[in-house]
Amino acid sequence: MFSVILMASIIFIISVVVMLLASILSKKSLIDREKSSPFECGFDPKSSSRLPFSLRFFLITIIFLIFDVEIALILPMIIIFKFSNMLIWTSTSIIFILILLIGLYHEWNQGMLNWST
Repeated sequence: MFSVILMASIIFIISVVVMLLASILSKKSLIDREKSSPFECGFDPKSSSRLPFSLRFFLITIIFLIFDVEIALILPMIIIFKFSNMLIWTSTSIIFILILLIGLYHEWNQGMLNWST
């Protein structure tokens, strides 16, 4: 019984010491190097948050999301390949990929993928 109480008290003391050290070491200073540097997207954190942003970043994000969702939709098509009708599976896959290629061609035609302009 004494050894259980001793072990529990040692574990308690070690955990309290670790928590105190963590709270002391994690105190933030008033002038932090990260707070005074610009964000990753290029905005100055101390200026107004209502500044206009580049539309190119937004369009690239939309393109990324479209192709990210595309991958999430194509992967199950590969898994159900064995269990589905081959004609329906092929026609669905071709239509899906054609819609994506037409969208990519439209974005390319509109100049959304050109960064030099």
